[in-house]
Amino acid sequence: MRTGVWVFFAMAFSFAVGMAIEAARASAAGNDDARVTGIGGVFFKARDPRKLADWYRQHLGIGFQAAGNSDAAPMYSSFEWREKDDPKQLGSTAYSIFPQNTKYFDPSQAPFMINYRVTNLDRVLAKLKADGATVDPKVEDEPYGKFGWAMDPEGNRFELWEPKTP
Repeated sequence: MRTGVWVFFAMAFSFAVGMAIEAARASAAGNDDARVTGIGGVFFKARDPRKLADWYRQHLGIGFQAAGNSDAAPMYSSFEWREKDDPKQLGSTAYSIFPQNTKYFDPSQAPFMINYRVTNLDRVLAKLKADGATVDPKVEDEPYGKFGWAMDPEGNRFELWEPKTP
């Protein structure tokens, strides 16, 4: 009986501490919109993107499209979903296979790159730069959002995406 009571109190205490930490984090996040809100995409390199895309199509049912006309064009797929706080709002996560010799991930030596969705690209980039991160000065404004890039301390390049709001 005592063990059950202790387990209950330990679980209740853990839950309360977790809720307090989450409330503090949410409060801090509310004061600063320079943050990541999710994964916008996963990109990786392959020796033969078309052949690998066919493998994923055959074995996992993932349909890919070429992002260009050349044989070396990246292959991509898009997974659509709805925003948790606004179910009318569609979102998407890209899944892309790039050629092994792509320069898109440079100067990183990693065979992958993650795209993070952000609420305010300019503020995230400014915060990263102020914190000493290597930030690419290039920012691209596309019809579907703004993009920027930076490197983590281990030399992995990552992409930041601020989607256009309707």
